[in-house]
Amino acid sequence: MNFDLLPEEQAFADEVEAFLREHASPEVMDAHPEQLSQTVDSPPKRAFMRKLAERGWLGMSWPKAYGGQERSGIYDFILTEALSRYGAPQPGKGVGIVGKTIIRNGSESLKREFLPRIIRGEIEFAIGYSEPDAGSDAANMQLRATRVPGGWQLDGQKVWTTSAHFADWYWVGARTSSENKHRGITLFLIPMDHEGFTIHPTWTIGDERTNEVFFDGVFVPDDHVVGEVGKGWKYICEALDLERFAMMPVGPLEKKVEALVEHVRTARRDDAPLRDDPVVRRTVARAATELEVSRMLQRRVISSALGGGVPTIESSQYKLYMNECGKRLADRAVSLLGPEAQLEAAEEGAPLSGRFARSYRYTVVDTVGGGTSEIQKNIIARRGLGLPPCF
Repeated sequence: MNFDLLPEEQAFADEVEAFLREHASPEVMDAHPEQLSQTVDSPPKRAFMRKLAERGWLGMSWPKAYGGQERSGIYDFILTEALSRYGAPQPGKGVGIVGKTIIRNGSESLKREFLPRIIRGEIEFAIGYSEPDAGSDAANMQLRATRVPGGWQLDGQKVWTTSAHFADWYWVGARTSSENKHRGITLFLIPMDHEGFTIHPTWTIGDERTNEVFFDGVFVPDDHVVGEVGKGWKYICEALDLERFAMMPVGPLEKKVEALVEHVRTARRDDAPLRDDPVVRRTVARAATELEVSRMLQRRVISSALGGGVPTIESSQYKLYMNECGKRLADRAVSLLGPEAQLEAAEEGAPLSGRFARSYRYTVVDTVGGGTSEIQKNIIARRGLGLPPCF
């Protein structure tokens, strides 16, 4: 299959690259990007997103009726990958998960209320699926939504809601029926300044803040139910399948491999060039090879999505391989760089500015977020190979 960009697509890629070079800023971009770089948690980052919107780069594949350009999804992919290489925030959650689900399944009132604000880069979302007893098995969520006059009352808890402390709205799944595990979940949209929320921070080993969110009598009007009651699980799975390649771009992995290769090209150990060590050369060759495999798996996802399919198996294959590849790369890099590789960015003498000390910790988080590696293996086994689940 030919994955070369068409002339007009390459012209867009060049335009995005020039824009990012012009607007490069440490206030907006992470010099050492990891995978989950979608956080828009500061005024400079919000201003950056509005600049993307002004150029018409948000929701490019949306229907024109909702402000989009009906461009091929390859343009969204080109933008996402370029942003990831620069460590810039990405529009994945609002434009992808929330926006596309509302376009496909939302009421006309939800479309009028949210779609224009999303495509103008004016609004940020937190995603609430995981709970203390519903992490990998998200369909086991127990946040209770009780029918009350005019809407629903939500009581319970969510965990791992990374954007809860700065987002404007909460996109959250709750149980509206206990009769069926998967058909008893409904999606809701709730303003994050609701008085019924209590938010507690949780810090990951990757230096990222996530949150516990407690619901105490949170009222949601019927107008803010997404789609049909009881079909939330279907919408969640559909959105994850379609957006997983955008949520997990290959760009950060590419930049880490480039940094390691450049270090090996110029570094010396025991007064000998590091690049001449056969073990080092084999390690770097393996990293470059696995990066290329990750790219090919990502392109299978894109090819399926652009062809109108729902790339469930392809998405799981890509996420599993790419995240585990990132973890292996960090482990090999720390071993290759020696004891100093354990030094953090602010410490004197840290090789590559402490890049792989952080990555060694952060890549563990990647294998959990968006569905654990074990869950991806189960999806591949069951849906791809027809095998029974392993748990």
